[in-house]
Amino acid sequence: HRVLGQDTCLLLFVWLCLQAGSDGESIGNCPFSQRLFMILWLKGVVFNVTTVDLKRKPADLHNLAPGTHPPFLTFNGEVKTDINKIEEFLEETLSPPEYPKLAARQRESNMAGNDIFAKFSAFIKNTKQEANAVLEKGLTKALQKLDDYLTSPLPEEIDADSMEEEKASSRLFLDGNELTLADCNLLPKLHIVKVVAKKYRNYDIPSEMSGVWRYLKNAYTRDEFTNTCAAEAEVESAYKDVARRLAK
Repeated sequence: HRVLGQDTCLLLFVWLCLQAGSDGESIGNCPFSQRLFMILWLKGVVFNVTTVDLKRKPADLHNLAPGTHPPFLTFNGEVKTDINKIEEFLEETLSPPEYPKLAARQRESNMAGNDIFAKFSAFIKNTKQEANAVLEKGLTKALQKLDDYLTSPLPEEIDADSMEEEKASSRLFLDGNELTLADCNLLPKLHIVKVVAKKYRNYDIPSEMSGVWRYLKNAYTRDEFTNTCAAEAEVESAYKDVARRLAK
């Protein structure tokens, strides 16, 4: 168990159950688990984290949420399993002034990069050599859309009274200089794409995508991301049987 953050509300108890890694104890590769982990960390609430070995799932957890795999969350005794609904619940319940609002201000920030993981999955699971180039191009195109968004200034970065040409954005994250719910959703997936595509397809996110690389670099400086992230070896191991070899 880990207890993180500070909270003065004695009636509040949050318990987050995550999928364990290959050793049965460390954080496993699951972008949905990391998404919730990041949200709770950013909220600054006291919460317990338990990693669950799916091969030896404890009976008490089985009874608590039968038929459910981590991640799931208990809040004051109530079990919640739907990731999107958990996020909505946390944002509404852990709200200002006690807790920070994490919703992105720009609607587009929530959509940025939303097709990358699907394109990556098709690319990494493909077994046909003749389809590889097309699927790789699809992933690159999706990443380019994200790069375009990250390098384009947000409305607050544009000076309406300035006669100078609009400059590229230098913001740290999707919606500005602070992590939001949009980042909690995208960053875990983007990290998997970077690690797994390199390992099993020798694919690197193109170096000219300065916005994407700046985004990842900034994420790797934040404890909320790095301390909730599975080790690279764990990510690679999780995709060992998923990443199909290309037929010659």
